[in-house]
Amino acid sequence: MAEISIIVPTLNEEVGMTRFLTKLQSFRPRCELIVVDGGSEDDTALLAEAYVDEVIRTDKGRALQMNVGAAFASAPVVLFLHADTYLPEDAVEQIQQAMEQGYQWGRFDIKLTGNHPMLTIVAWLMNMRSRWTGIATGDQALFVQTKLFEQLNGFADIVLMEDIELSSRLKHQGSPYNVKSKVTSSGRRWISFGIFKTITLMWWLRLQYFFDVSPKYLAQLYKEGRFWKA
Repeated sequence: MAEISIIVPTLNEEVGMTRFLTKLQSFRPRCELIVVDGGSEDDTALLAEAYVDEVIRTDKGRALQMNVGAAFASAPVVLFLHADTYLPEDAVEQIQQAMEQGYQWGRFDIKLTGNHPMLTIVAWLMNMRSRWTGIATGDQALFVQTKLFEQLNGFADIVLMEDIELSSRLKHQGSPYNVKSKVTSSGRRWISFGIFKTITLMWWLRLQYFFDVSPKYLAQLYKEGRFWKA
């Protein structure tokens, strides 16, 4: 039986998908690999079939996709991984250590790839923010005991901030385990949109979410890279 079920929500990830899934092969058979595709218009799901234990096709929506994947998981721990994020070699050992120490959930520190010198600072700020707040974001490879995830009814059915919302509920069950080994994630979003603008936008969206602004409205702002609608 697998020790960890790795759940990857995808949507039009054909470019880079083979490389990403090839990297994950080193974690098998200790990890079960589940790809949940949200209706890709390219060959994402088809490419994944040769590399994973299960490819599930469902409606679009990251929270929905991850919940569906977790429902198929057979391992005692589920880990949610973005398709542009790579796990460190000792990921399984780190998660085992967390569980042995009595933690029920946790997340990894992150490193952003790219040549811009500010990306190192951005990653450091993300890691420190998670340590201070106990909140994990999706690109930090959140992991949780499957039984606890089921007890909490998984991710809320919202189009944005589902990771923050779940982290807030998980905090009531116990503190997260902070894995210092880093996942590596693409810095393309930060560079293409502008690092300082992205930082400001992300904090602005989280502030709005804190004041109960609709996640659907915030998702539209995030997609358009805007602070408010015209």
